[in-house]
Amino acid sequence: PPYTKQNVIRNHDDDPNGLDINAQICFFPDGSKRFIAGEDTGQPNPPQGWGIFQLKGATVGKLSAKKVGKLTPTYQPSNDNAENYGCGFLSDGRVLTTDIGNQASGPEDGQLIVWFPPFNDTKVRYCKIDVGIATAGGIYVDSKNRVYVPSARPPTAGVLRYSGAFPTSDTAKGGCGGKDATGAPMAPSVKKEQFIALGNGLAAPIAIVRAPRNDFYVSSVISGVINEYDANGGFVRTILQPPAGETLGEATFSTGTPLGLGVGPDGTLYYADIGITITSEGIGPGPEGTVRRIRFVNGEPQPPETMGGGLAFPDGIGVYAPKKK
Repeated sequence: PPYTKQNVIRNHDDDPNGLDINAQICFFPDGSKRFIAGEDTGQPNPPQGWGIFQLKGATVGKLSAKKVGKLTPTYQPSNDNAENYGCGFLSDGRVLTTDIGNQASGPEDGQLIVWFPPFNDTKVRYCKIDVGIATAGGIYVDSKNRVYVPSARPPTAGVLRYSGAFPTSDTAKGGCGGKDATGAPMAPSVKKEQFIALGNGLAAPIAIVRAPRNDFYVSSVISGVINEYDANGGFVRTILQPPAGETLGEATFSTGTPLGLGVGPDGTLYYADIGITITSEGIGPGPEGTVRRIRFVNGEPQPPETMGGGLAFPDGIGVYAPKKK
Protein backbone atom coordinates (compact mmCIF):
# COMPACT_ATOMS: atom_id res chain seq x y z
CA PRO A 1 0.00 0.00 0.00
CA PRO A 2 1.09 3.63 -0.28
CA TYR A 3 3.27 4.88 2.52
CA THR A 4 1.43 6.46 5.47
CA LYS A 5 2.48 7.14 9.02
CA GLN A 6 -0.10 4.61 10.18
CA ASN A 7 1.15 1.57 8.28
CA VAL A 8 4.86 1.84 9.20
CA ILE A 9 6.56 0.31 12.24
CA ARG A 10 9.31 2.84 12.80
CA ASN A 11 11.49 0.84 15.20
CA HIS A 12 11.58 -1.81 17.92
CA ASP A 13 9.80 0.44 20.41
CA ASP A 14 6.69 0.35 18.19
CA ASP A 15 6.55 -3.45 18.49
CA PRO A 16 7.81 -4.54 21.95
CA ASN A 17 7.34 -8.19 21.03
CA GLY A 18 9.54 -7.85 17.96
CA LEU A 19 13.29 -7.82 17.47
CA ASP A 20 15.63 -4.85 17.18
CA ILE A 21 16.97 -5.26 13.62
CA ASN A 22 19.44 -3.02 11.82
CA ALA A 23 22.51 -2.80 9.57
CA GLN A 24 23.40 -4.40 6.23
CA ILE A 25 21.16 -7.30 5.20
CA CYS A 26 22.77 -10.25 3.39
CA PHE A 27 20.96 -13.22 1.86
CA PHE A 28 22.78 -16.55 1.91
CA PRO A 29 23.85 -17.37 -1.67
CA ASP A 30 22.62 -20.99 -1.42
CA GLY A 31 18.99 -20.14 -2.25
CA SER A 32 17.78 -21.15 1.21
CA LYS A 33 16.05 -17.77 1.79
CA ARG A 34 18.10 -17.33 4.95
CA PHE A 35 19.56 -13.90 5.66
CA ILE A 36 21.79 -12.08 8.14
CA ALA A 37 21.04 -8.73 9.78
CA GLY A 38 22.25 -6.87 12.85
CA GLU A 39 20.18 -7.88 15.90
CA ASP A 40 20.39 -5.80 19.08
CA THR A 41 17.36 -6.91 21.08
CA GLY A 42 17.97 -6.49 24.81
CA GLN A 43 21.59 -5.38 24.51
CA PRO A 44 23.87 -5.37 26.40
CA ASN A 45 22.39 -8.56 27.85
CA PRO A 46 22.51 -10.39 25.52
CA PRO A 47 25.19 -8.48 23.58
CA GLN A 48 24.52 -7.13 20.12
CA GLY A 49 25.30 -9.43 17.21
CA TRP A 50 23.98 -10.58 13.86
CA GLY A 51 20.79 -12.60 13.73
CA ILE A 52 20.37 -15.39 11.19
CA PHE A 53 16.82 -15.53 9.90
CA GLN A 54 14.70 -17.83 7.76
CA LEU A 55 12.50 -15.90 5.37
CA LYS A 56 9.03 -17.23 4.57
CA GLY A 57 6.61 -16.00 1.95
CA ALA A 58 7.10 -14.67 -1.56
CA THR A 59 5.16 -11.41 -1.80
CA VAL A 60 5.25 -8.08 0.01
CA GLY A 61 2.69 -8.07 2.82
CA LYS A 62 2.95 -11.82 3.28
CA LEU A 63 6.59 -12.08 4.31
CA SER A 64 7.73 -13.30 7.73
CA ALA A 65 11.05 -14.26 9.26
CA LYS A 66 12.12 -16.53 12.11
CA LYS A 67 15.44 -16.23 13.90
CA VAL A 68 17.39 -19.51 13.70
CA GLY A 69 20.81 -18.46 14.98
CA LYS A 70 23.00 -15.55 16.03
CA LEU A 71 26.62 -14.45 15.59
CA THR A 72 28.04 -12.80 18.72
CA PRO A 73 31.77 -12.00 18.98
CA THR A 74 33.73 -10.09 21.58
CA TYR A 75 34.16 -6.38 20.89
CA GLN A 76 37.02 -3.97 21.42
CA PRO A 77 36.55 -1.51 24.34
CA SER A 78 35.16 1.36 22.25
CA ASN A 79 34.22 4.77 23.60
CA ASP A 80 31.03 4.35 21.58
CA ASN A 81 28.83 1.28 21.47
CA ALA A 82 30.50 -1.19 19.09
CA GLU A 83 27.64 -1.25 16.59
CA ASN A 84 27.24 -4.30 14.36
CA TYR A 85 27.01 -3.43 10.68
CA GLY A 86 28.49 -5.24 7.67
CA CYS A 87 27.97 -8.79 6.37
CA GLY A 88 29.06 -10.87 3.39
CA PHE A 89 29.99 -14.36 2.18
CA LEU A 90 33.12 -16.01 0.88
CA SER A 91 32.57 -18.37 -2.04
CA ASP A 92 32.56 -21.50 0.16
CA GLY A 93 29.88 -20.14 2.48
CA ARG A 94 32.00 -18.68 5.28
CA VAL A 95 30.37 -15.55 6.67
CA LEU A 96 32.05 -12.17 7.14
CA THR A 97 30.95 -9.35 9.45
CA THR A 98 32.16 -5.91 10.47
CA ASP A 99 31.41 -3.90 13.57
CA ILE A 100 31.92 -0.14 13.52
CA GLY A 101 33.86 0.50 16.72
CA ASN A 102 34.42 4.16 17.62
CA GLN A 103 32.18 6.25 15.39
CA ALA A 104 33.42 9.85 15.60
CA SER A 105 36.61 9.93 17.65
CA GLY A 106 38.96 7.68 19.56
CA PRO A 107 41.23 4.81 18.52
CA GLU A 108 40.49 2.80 15.39
CA ASP A 109 38.86 -0.37 16.73
CA GLY A 110 36.32 -1.59 14.18
CA GLN A 111 36.55 -5.31 13.42
CA LEU A 112 36.44 -7.64 10.40
CA ILE A 113 35.55 -11.22 11.38
CA VAL A 114 35.16 -14.52 9.50
CA TRP A 115 32.65 -17.10 10.82
CA PHE A 116 32.56 -20.85 10.23
CA PRO A 117 29.53 -23.10 9.65
CA PRO A 118 27.15 -24.41 10.82
CA PHE A 119 25.03 -21.29 11.24
CA ASN A 120 22.01 -22.68 13.05
CA ASP A 121 23.06 -21.95 16.64
CA THR A 122 23.90 -19.08 18.97
CA LYS A 123 27.48 -20.27 19.53
CA VAL A 124 29.23 -20.03 16.17
CA ARG A 125 33.03 -20.29 15.81
CA TYR A 126 34.90 -17.32 14.39
CA CYS A 127 38.31 -15.76 13.77
CA LYS A 128 39.06 -12.04 13.76
CA ILE A 129 40.91 -10.77 10.68
CA ASP A 130 41.35 -7.11 11.66
CA VAL A 131 40.55 -5.14 14.84
CA GLY A 132 41.97 -1.77 13.76
CA ILE A 133 39.49 -0.28 11.27
CA ALA A 134 38.49 3.34 11.93
CA THR A 135 34.67 3.27 11.81
CA ALA A 136 34.18 0.14 9.69
CA GLY A 137 31.26 -0.02 7.30
CA GLY A 138 29.62 -2.52 4.96
CA ILE A 139 31.18 -5.45 3.13
CA TYR A 140 31.47 -6.47 -0.50
CA VAL A 141 33.15 -9.72 -1.64
CA ASP A 142 34.24 -10.10 -5.27
CA SER A 143 34.54 -13.24 -7.41
CA LYS A 144 38.17 -13.68 -6.32
CA ASN A 145 37.21 -13.68 -2.62
CA ARG A 146 38.73 -10.25 -2.08
CA VAL A 147 36.92 -8.39 0.69
CA TYR A 148 36.15 -4.65 0.49
CA VAL A 149 35.39 -2.63 3.65
CA PRO A 150 34.84 1.15 3.80
CA SER A 151 36.47 3.05 6.66
CA ALA A 152 34.99 6.43 7.54
CA ARG A 153 37.84 7.96 9.57
CA PRO A 154 41.61 8.37 9.47
CA PRO A 155 44.06 6.74 9.65
CA THR A 156 42.38 4.01 7.57
CA ALA A 157 39.84 6.28 5.79
CA GLY A 158 38.80 5.12 2.33
CA VAL A 159 37.83 1.67 1.08
CA LEU A 160 40.12 -1.13 2.27
CA ARG A 161 40.66 -4.33 0.29
CA TYR A 162 41.64 -7.58 2.02
CA SER A 163 43.11 -10.52 0.12
CA GLY A 164 43.18 -14.10 1.40
CA ALA A 165 43.79 -16.76 2.13
CA PHE A 166 41.44 -16.26 5.09
CA PRO A 167 41.26 -18.57 8.11
CA THR A 168 39.31 -21.79 7.64
CA SER A 169 38.79 -22.48 11.35
CA ASP A 170 39.38 -20.88 14.74
CA THR A 171 42.58 -22.89 15.27
CA ALA A 172 46.25 -22.32 14.43
CA LYS A 173 46.04 -25.10 11.85
CA GLY A 174 43.19 -23.22 10.20
CA GLY A 175 45.18 -19.99 10.05
CA CYS A 176 43.90 -18.49 13.30
CA GLY A 177 46.82 -18.85 15.70
CA GLY A 178 46.68 -15.47 17.44
CA LYS A 179 44.56 -13.78 20.11
CA ASP A 180 43.23 -10.25 20.33
CA ALA A 181 43.09 -8.07 23.46
CA THR A 182 39.81 -9.72 24.49
CA GLY A 183 41.30 -13.21 24.22
CA ALA A 184 39.30 -14.07 21.09
CA PRO A 185 40.91 -16.04 18.23
CA MET A 186 42.60 -13.85 15.63
CA ALA A 187 44.62 -14.32 12.45
CA PRO A 188 48.29 -13.49 13.12
CA SER A 189 48.56 -11.37 9.95
CA VAL A 190 46.35 -9.78 7.33
CA LYS A 191 46.94 -8.59 3.78
CA LYS A 192 45.15 -5.29 3.20
CA GLU A 193 45.52 -2.20 1.05
CA GLN A 194 43.72 1.05 0.40
CA PHE A 195 41.57 0.48 -2.68
CA ILE A 196 39.71 3.83 -2.84
CA ALA A 197 40.93 7.09 -1.31
CA LEU A 198 38.93 10.07 -0.08
CA GLY A 199 38.00 12.84 -2.50
CA ASN A 200 35.36 13.83 -5.07
CA GLY A 201 32.86 14.38 -2.26
CA LEU A 202 33.66 11.05 -0.60
CA ALA A 203 34.32 12.33 2.94
CA ALA A 204 33.39 9.36 5.14
CA PRO A 205 32.91 6.08 3.19
CA ILE A 206 30.44 3.73 4.84
CA ALA A 207 28.93 1.27 2.30
CA ILE A 208 30.04 -0.37 -0.94
CA VAL A 209 28.14 -2.44 -3.51
CA ARG A 210 28.87 -3.73 -6.99
CA ALA A 211 27.53 -1.71 -9.91
CA PRO A 212 26.22 -3.46 -13.05
CA ARG A 213 29.32 -2.71 -15.20
CA ASN A 214 31.79 -4.27 -12.73
CA ASP A 215 32.16 -0.86 -11.13
CA PHE A 216 31.44 0.02 -7.49
CA TYR A 217 29.07 2.40 -5.74
CA VAL A 218 30.32 3.88 -2.44
CA SER A 219 28.27 6.05 -0.07
CA SER A 220 29.42 8.91 2.17
CA VAL A 221 26.67 9.62 4.68
CA ILE A 222 27.95 12.90 6.12
CA SER A 223 28.42 14.56 2.72
CA GLY A 224 25.27 13.06 1.18
CA VAL A 225 27.24 11.55 -1.70
CA ILE A 226 27.21 8.29 -3.66
CA ASN A 227 30.11 7.88 -6.09
CA GLU A 228 30.85 5.33 -8.78
CA TYR A 229 34.36 3.83 -9.13
CA ASP A 230 35.83 1.50 -11.73
CA ALA A 231 37.18 -2.02 -11.18
CA ASN A 232 40.57 -0.60 -10.19
CA GLY A 233 39.17 1.87 -7.66
CA GLY A 234 39.38 4.90 -9.98
CA PHE A 235 36.72 7.61 -9.71
CA VAL A 236 34.13 7.48 -12.52
CA ARG A 237 31.32 9.87 -11.58
CA THR A 238 29.06 11.11 -8.80
CA ILE A 239 25.67 9.39 -8.75
CA LEU A 240 24.10 11.41 -5.91
CA GLN A 241 25.00 14.68 -4.19
CA PRO A 242 23.02 17.41 -2.41
CA PRO A 243 21.84 20.35 -4.50
CA ALA A 244 24.26 23.26 -4.66
CA GLY A 245 24.07 25.49 -1.58
CA GLU A 246 22.44 22.93 0.72
CA THR A 247 24.10 22.29 4.06
CA LEU A 248 23.27 20.04 6.97
CA GLY A 249 21.41 21.74 9.80
CA GLU A 250 18.15 21.20 11.60
CA ALA A 251 16.94 19.84 8.28
CA THR A 252 18.81 17.11 6.47
CA PHE A 253 19.77 17.24 2.77
CA SER A 254 16.76 17.15 0.44
CA THR A 255 18.40 14.16 -1.28
CA GLY A 256 19.08 12.47 2.05
CA THR A 257 22.19 11.19 3.80
CA PRO A 258 22.87 7.77 2.21
CA LEU A 259 24.20 5.03 4.46
CA GLY A 260 23.27 1.50 3.31
CA LEU A 261 23.30 0.60 -0.40
CA GLY A 262 21.77 -2.14 -2.52
CA VAL A 263 21.47 -2.85 -6.25
CA GLY A 264 18.49 -4.61 -7.81
CA PRO A 265 18.63 -7.10 -10.70
CA ASP A 266 17.64 -4.33 -13.13
CA GLY A 267 20.46 -2.06 -11.96
CA THR A 268 18.32 0.22 -9.78
CA LEU A 269 20.32 1.60 -6.86
CA TYR A 270 18.63 1.68 -3.46
CA TYR A 271 19.84 3.59 -0.42
CA ALA A 272 18.93 3.91 3.24
CA ASP A 273 18.87 7.59 4.18
CA ILE A 274 19.48 7.80 7.93
CA GLY A 275 18.39 11.44 8.02
CA ILE A 276 21.43 13.11 9.60
CA THR A 277 20.78 16.54 11.12
CA ILE A 278 22.82 19.05 13.12
CA THR A 279 21.03 20.64 16.08
CA SER A 280 21.91 22.19 19.42
CA GLU A 281 22.03 18.63 20.78
CA GLY A 282 24.70 17.62 18.28
CA ILE A 283 24.94 15.70 15.02
CA GLY A 284 23.08 12.45 14.47
CA PRO A 285 20.11 10.67 12.89
CA GLY A 286 16.92 12.67 12.81
CA PRO A 287 13.36 11.35 13.12
CA GLU A 288 12.60 11.29 9.39
CA GLY A 289 14.80 8.68 7.75
CA THR A 290 13.82 7.35 4.33
CA VAL A 291 14.46 4.57 1.83
CA ARG A 292 15.04 5.83 -1.71
CA ARG A 293 15.94 4.51 -5.14
CA ILE A 294 17.81 5.83 -8.15
CA ARG A 295 16.76 4.53 -11.55
CA PHE A 296 18.98 4.76 -14.62
CA VAL A 297 17.82 5.77 -18.11
CA ASN A 298 20.32 5.14 -20.90
CA GLY A 299 22.92 4.70 -18.19
CA GLU A 300 22.25 8.08 -16.57
CA PRO A 301 21.10 8.32 -12.93
CA GLN A 302 17.69 9.92 -12.43
CA PRO A 303 16.65 12.02 -9.40
CA PRO A 304 16.06 9.84 -6.33
CA GLU A 305 12.55 8.62 -5.56
CA THR A 306 11.36 8.14 -1.97
CA MET A 307 9.90 4.68 -1.41
CA GLY A 308 9.17 5.08 2.31
CA GLY A 309 9.64 7.75 4.96
CA GLY A 310 9.17 8.56 8.61
CA LEU A 311 11.65 5.83 9.53
CA ALA A 312 13.80 5.80 12.67
CA PHE A 313 17.47 5.01 11.99
CA PRO A 314 17.25 3.21 8.62
CA ASP A 315 20.86 2.22 8.05
CA GLY A 316 21.04 -0.95 5.95
CA ILE A 317 19.70 -2.33 2.68
CA GLY A 318 19.27 -5.89 1.47
CA VAL A 319 17.96 -6.90 -1.95
CA TYR A 320 16.31 -10.30 -2.22
CA ALA A 321 16.12 -11.47 -5.84
CA PRO A 322 14.54 -14.96 -6.09
CA LYS A 323 16.06 -17.12 -8.77
CA LYS A 324 13.81 -17.59 -11.76
CA LYS A 325 12.60 -21.15 -12.25
